[in-house]
Amino acid sequence: MYPDTYKYTNDHEWIEIATGRMGITDYAQKQLGDIVFLELPEIGRAVKKGEQIGSVESVKAVSEVFAPMSGTIVEVNAGLAEKPEVINQDAHGSWMAVIKPADPAEAQQLLGAAQYSELTK
Repeated sequence: MYPDTYKYTNDHEWIEIATGRMGITDYAQKQLGDIVFLELPEIGRAVKKGEQIGSVESVKAVSEVFAPMSGTIVEVNAGLAEKPEVINQDAHGSWMAVIKPADPAEAQQLLGAAQYSELTK
């Protein structure tokens, strides 16, 4: 259910280490319900692991999005911001931003797919 090539946070974000793409997990989108708005970070912004970098708004609630790793935002998915409901159809294929990691070793502090699956049982 959760891609093995991704790493996960306890706050329900995923990051693909190879590309730096990150988004929210399928578990998170199910908890939120119908997503209607995204706030994405600014390109060029330096972020620290765990820092709020955006938000996801659904018909039920607004949820903060946190940086899964420290680094610099090098790209955002503007197309996703225009059609945020796509996250409800494919959360793990709907990346929000690309982070160029400052310290690749931080990835070892994140959860693997099996660990994240256990967390969300």
